[in-house]
Amino acid sequence: MVLAEDTPGGPCWLSLMARDLKTAERFYGPVMGWTFRQGGFGRAFSVAEVDGVAVAGIGAMAGELGLPVAWTVYFSVADADVAVARVRERGGTVGVGPVAFPPRGRAALVADLEGASFGVWQGQVLSGWRVGEGRAPAWVELHTRNAFDAALFYGEVLDWVNAGAADREVWYEDDQVVLRQGGQPVARLNSGPVEEAARRPQLRPRWLVHFKVPDLEAAKARALEHGASIASGAEWGGHRQQITLCDPEGGLFTLDQAPDSA
Repeated sequence: MVLAEDTPGGPCWLSLMARDLKTAERFYGPVMGWTFRQGGFGRAFSVAEVDGVAVAGIGAMAGELGLPVAWTVYFSVADADVAVARVRERGGTVGVGPVAFPPRGRAALVADLEGASFGVWQGQVLSGWRVGEGRAPAWVELHTRNAFDAALFYGEVLDWVNAGAADREVWYEDDQVVLRQGGQPVARLNSGPVEEAARRPQLRPRWLVHFKVPDLEAAKARALEHGASIASGAEWGGHRQQITLCDPEGGLFTLDQAPDSA
């Protein structure tokens, strides 16, 4: 595993907080074509790979922490303590941390003003790991009540407007707020009907992870065969060919038809 320093502010890792590691591997392996190796944080963690390239992490921690099974996007920060303080100052909440993971770095799990959970990471990241459009294996999207209010929160917490980050830009595109890094979209903030969250929990404010697959229908069929269910009423960003699913433990994720295969 090659580690590198990262430009703070952008997504730097995706992680599934599962109840049972082997159950998660038995589902995501055949559905996504992932293989797994033990991660650097003990037997309760593994790293999912495609052709030897790391895609995401899985940790069997949800039960221990009393948290729901969920995918989490982590954002790189220069100082986890400063980021956590900014979350509190701006009306967000802190769930866990910052916690040290020597020798690589420190992490915290937090939530924004609307309750959407995300992580912050201070330290080294995997070299070559990418999220966004193009050939990256995944992208992330915030479902929230008001994308502009959310952009102000994340911009201040993650220092998106830092003048020293010449490769990072925030744009308004296609009724979404888009974070670009190095010219590539790496995160989208999308306003939507979160007022229906009480009736349909999948519509509550959240960061949703989109995984790209070469054949959407085939991947959907494999997911349903291995115990997934379709998350009805989660039709966000309907201009894309995609489907939102719940894994066997309840983790929500979206499959997207890969751009070069559509």
